[in-house]
Amino acid sequence: MHQLLTKTHGVYICPLCGALLQEDQAGKTFSCPNKHGFDKAKEGYLNLLPVQHKHSKAPGDSKAMLIARRHFLESGFYEPMAKAVAMMIDTCQSTIEVFHLLDLGCGEGYYSRKIKEFCKKPETIALQGIDIAKYAIATAAKKQLNAQFVVASSNRLPYIDEYFDFVLRVFAPSDDDELKRVLKSTGYLLTVTPGPRHLWQLKSFIYSEVKDHSLENLVPPHFEQLTAQRISYKITPTVDQRMALLEMTPFYWRASENNQLALASASELEIEVDFVLTLSVKTSN
Repeated sequence: MHQLLTKTHGVYICPLCGALLQEDQAGKTFSCPNKHGFDKAKEGYLNLLPVQHKHSKAPGDSKAMLIARRHFLESGFYEPMAKAVAMMIDTCQSTIEVFHLLDLGCGEGYYSRKIKEFCKKPETIALQGIDIAKYAIATAAKKQLNAQFVVASSNRLPYIDEYFDFVLRVFAPSDDDELKRVLKSTGYLLTVTPGPRHLWQLKSFIYSEVKDHSLENLVPPHFEQLTAQRISYKITPTVDQRMALLEMTPFYWRASENNQLALASASELEIEVDFVLTLSVKTSN
């Protein structure tokens, strides 16, 4: 089963020409009939983000942001949400022998690892993780050997058509047409977005007037919503943890030096976290 779940032959498409990539016998190089070749890194991941598709030298989250996210997430504050994600995956898995799952915008693989930890049948999940940040993918690949990780853009997913049973999208951008293309005819999409009160107290240090997060339509065209779940609770991070939380959010770029000093000086700050999990299924129309 382990060999079956980590098999990648005939899964990837060339990011340059769209042809099928074939793995060599040693499992170290992928190439297409047009002689475009891609080597696996020593950490085990595959880089399918050619230089002409990059918008900067090191696209994606910076190393500092990734380290901050790691520090915060590994403290367990978002684990209740990760458990809820695993429960939704369990409801979709049913009797599928090999459940192909894509963690879109996976970063360093925190949720990928939690899926394997909390799902009822982790041995049947063939997990792929994708992110545009090479440093993040290298870390994810080193930490989770029973999954496959790829550096690529979510706007150009390097996978064959209708390959995945399930796509997980946690706070990640994506392309609706690409989601539809890579999911099977009855594939599932689980989107996690901020709820109205997410990080309310953190935002109050930055904005003079704090507003609820707006609830957007989370169901792309050609998908039908099955269920939605809101998860809200409070956390009390340490000063270091709350500063890491700030750095891993978009609010960091709006936080002045005085804002950050005030946040660091607050004693026993309780912060609301608020998530909306929206599960939808691909439709034929």
